Amino acid sequence: MSPHSPFIPHTPAAMLDVWKLSVMALELWSTSFSTIAMRHGLWQTQSPTSPRMLKENQRMVSEKLEASMETGFEIQKAMLQMAFGQTAPWWVMGRRTMTPYHRRSSANSRRLSRRR
Repeated sequence: MSPHSPFIPHTPAAMLDVWKLSVMALELWSTSFSTIAMRHGLWQTQSPTSPRMLKENQRMVSEKLEASMETGFEIQKAMLQMAFGQTAPWWVMGRRTMTPYHRRSSANSRRLSRRR
């Protein structure tokens, strides 16, 4: 095994990427939690057949499908790159695969918190 394992970040830039990944994970966790709580509140206070709730539920499902497809494409790209001998460190792939969910979760949390 080489002295510089690809599993351990050895440069300041790589360590900064690991930090960014951990911040992204924390933000994703907190915005997901707040979005779930706000949607749960909507489900308790709104009629399930109201146009607003139908639109919100439809949006929730379509956003999750889009995010999972984007993440799947990132994983496929990584697998193809691995087949040709090109690999990215786990902290780079972690950010690439988490970005679609993070972007949508943050946007939903902001959008739902503005609603009254």
